[in-house]
Amino acid sequence: DIHGFNTVGDDGNIEATAEDDHGTSVAGIIGAKGNNSIGVTGNNWDVKMMIIRNGFLNTESEILQAYSYALESRQRYDLTNGQEGAYVVVTNASWGRDFGDTDDSPIWCGLYDQLGAAGILNIGATINSNVDVDVEGDLPTQCPSNFLIAVTNINSRDIKVRGAGYGNKSIDLGAHGDDTFTTALENNYRYFC
Repeated sequence: DIHGFNTVGDDGNIEATAEDDHGTSVAGIIGAKGNNSIGVTGNNWDVKMMIIRNGFLNTESEILQAYSYALESRQRYDLTNGQEGAYVVVTNASWGRDFGDTDDSPIWCGLYDQLGAAGILNIGATINSNVDVDVEGDLPTQCPSNFLIAVTNINSRDIKVRGAGYGNKSIDLGAHGDDTFTTALENNYRYFC
C-alpha cells in the first residue's frame, strides 16, 4: 500500500470518480505543487498526502475505519522508526454527519483524542448549510477534542458563504473554498464549489 485506502472497497483503489471528486479539489487547495509553472498552487507547495477515500459514507463504522487507517499508519511508523507505516501529522475530512449529535457518537468523537495522542491534528469541515451547528448539531465539528479544528467555508473576501455552517462554540476558523481555482479530475482545473 503506497497510495492510501478506500473504505468503500476495503482496498487501495483511491481513484476518484465524478460522483466523489470533492477530495481532488480539496487536495489541490491543500497541497498543489507550487512554483512549477503548471496549473494551480496549494497552501503547502511541498506536501505528501495519503488519500483515504470513503465515498462520503457517514456511518460511524466507515468513519472509524478511515481514521483508524491514519492512526495505525502513524503508530506503525513510530514503532518501526520509520521503516513501515506513514508519518501522518494531519487529517482532513470533508465528510461527516449533518445535524449529528455528539452524544450519539462518543467513539467517533473520542478517536480525535487518540489521534492527538499519537501526534495527529485533525481538520473537519462543517455542514454545507447556513445553520448554527451549536444549536442544530454537526459531526465532527461539534466533537469536543483539542485535536480537532472545525472549519467553515469562506469566500475571497473572507466572508462566510451563505451555504456553510457556523457556530461560536463549535467552529474554529474559516478556510477559503468558495470560487477557489483548484485541481479537478483527469489533470484538469476548476472552481471549487
